[in-house]
Amino acid sequence: MKNSLSQLNKAYEICREETQKWAKTFYLGTLLLPYEKRRAIWAIYVWCRRTDEIMDSKEASTKSTEELSDTLNKWEENTKNIFKGQVKTDLDAVLVDTIENFPQDINPYLDMIEGQRMDLKKFRYKNFSELKLYCYRVAGTVGLMTQNVMGIDSAYTSAPWSNKPDPSEAAIALGIANQLTNILRDVGEDRHRGRIYLPQDDLKKYDYSEEELLNGVINKQWKLLMNFQLKRARSWFTKSEEGIKWLSSDARWPVWTSLRLYRGILDSIEKLDYDVFNNRAFVKNSVKALEIPISFLISRIK
Repeated sequence: MKNSLSQLNKAYEICREETQKWAKTFYLGTLLLPYEKRRAIWAIYVWCRRTDEIMDSKEASTKSTEELSDTLNKWEENTKNIFKGQVKTDLDAVLVDTIENFPQDINPYLDMIEGQRMDLKKFRYKNFSELKLYCYRVAGTVGLMTQNVMGIDSAYTSAPWSNKPDPSEAAIALGIANQLTNILRDVGEDRHRGRIYLPQDDLKKYDYSEEELLNGVINKQWKLLMNFQLKRARSWFTKSEEGIKWLSSDARWPVWTSLRLYRGILDSIEKLDYDVFNNRAFVKNSVKALEIPISFLISRIK
């Protein structure tokens, strides 16, 4: 038993290291959570990353569509087994432990795998409705995966007449906002993979061609297009804010911090004058240091 616990702790540490390495802004927010909650979030993040890597790793670029599809099918089966308590690896075990400590539904996990399947054959999006579905599957689902870890403030549930609030809509909105931000930050990288996530009808509306995007052309039309996309992403962040007040008191500060820091990437894109072809937008450490106390104050008054 002691050896098993030791292995579990080592696996959680791997999850922490992976989160710190690949999601620096997100990781900073998790550090503000209580110990058990932050470990659960790291375990969920690593499952999501393992899922994402099936499609976006260097190894994936050498595989055929059929091979990738087969890998996704096997990963889906493995995920179903995890929810049955059956594990193959230590990283599977930490997710089982997380599910036991913070019960949740398997559907968001299966929906995320469906999002990866979209990347198998779908390289363009006609309109925002199509893109929103993709954003829900690959990121909105994360909000659903983590909401039971965050928990609901007992002040809203302790009275006999209280109706337990459902923060699901806000959780999904935050995931969509984050994914829209990722898309805008990574336009330059995604074009090299042959993927354009910006809706085709938006390109047409702002008279900016697909050829110009693939060539990294920055002109007036591009800046107007990106300005519109940033406004859309910010509107989804705003939608997500309403649900934070329902969260347990120990989760509100971390969520506000993560939200504000990730939204800061949009500010960075503006400061780059929308040149995401030759630069990668990020939030400076000095800004992060300032946002943490600001987020703390907001978490106490909103």
